[in-house]
Amino acid sequence: MPEPAPTTPRPGRRLAAWAAGLLVAAPTVVTGCRLLDVDALTPVPQALSFLPWLAVPAAMAVLLALSARRRLLAAWSLLVALTTAWFTLPYGPDVTTARGPVVERLRVLASNVEFGEATDALVEMARRERPHLIYVSECDRGCVRTLTSALAGSHPHRAVVDGEGSTGSVILSVYPLAARPPIPAAMGMPGAVARIGGRDVEVRLAHPLPPIPRQVDAWKRELGRVAEYAGTVRRTGAPLILAGDFNASQDHAALRAVLDAGRLHDAARLADAARTPTWPRELPLPPYVQIDHVLVSDDFRVRGVRFLDLPGSDHRAVLAELDLHTGR
Repeated sequence: MPEPAPTTPRPGRRLAAWAAGLLVAAPTVVTGCRLLDVDALTPVPQALSFLPWLAVPAAMAVLLALSARRRLLAAWSLLVALTTAWFTLPYGPDVTTARGPVVERLRVLASNVEFGEATDALVEMARRERPHLIYVSECDRGCVRTLTSALAGSHPHRAVVDGEGSTGSVILSVYPLAARPPIPAAMGMPGAVARIGGRDVEVRLAHPLPPIPRQVDAWKRELGRVAEYAGTVRRTGAPLILAGDFNASQDHAALRAVLDAGRLHDAARLADAARTPTWPRELPLPPYVQIDHVLVSDDFRVRGVRFLDLPGSDHRAVLAELDLHTGR
């Protein structure tokens, strides 16, 4: 009896298999880097900003692989889709271990005014929302002059890194500030100690370089310095509010290192608002990634977080309402 002729895959199935392989390739690499806790090289850090959305092509790859009757490819695509979906969960604990009575209730506003273009809008926001601490990234000399003049009555204290364009930054405060040296970086990262509710609180603005091509190593290096600073403050036991435009999301190992080094919490995470996108605002599509954060130590509890549109800026501002505890 003659043997049956070998069957060859139908062209449609071959095409579906190829499409499935292409669709799952990027999610495999990016989710693998997330699993290994590395940011790797360009274009991985940029692609990590899209990690939650990569579950979509991975899921499409599952369907295409099944239609092509490629079980191994379907199983791999399903594993990648499920792993990607798992990593969309918020990073870190959802509560702090703050102890003792509340000594101060305060509001913290973190904003990027995009080369000073949103300065006037920030003045209006500050007068409306009445934050106690205002962290301002990309605040050039004109921006600093405008803010300190317009808010002199409400926020007489400040810590400044003087610079033009994106290199200038300022922290404005209703509380007295004792200046601290800035973290060395291409863009300003001023810091100070604020006397709040009878406690000395470290306040620091973070604004590392963005992870664009040919700049990823510098981005990692600057976030590494922020992590080193957070670890130093943790060892002193001082309360810390670290806020600003981190140019990183929870999917970047460099930001998770900052959280872990300082035992810090993202206020948005504690307010059940993790992954609320803050950037970019000025595209036809809505913002897709959260890179603006208010990070707090265990001395605080978070009452709420709001994300506010700031006309003139490509970032949304983050307003966090905090309770500072005695710690004992």
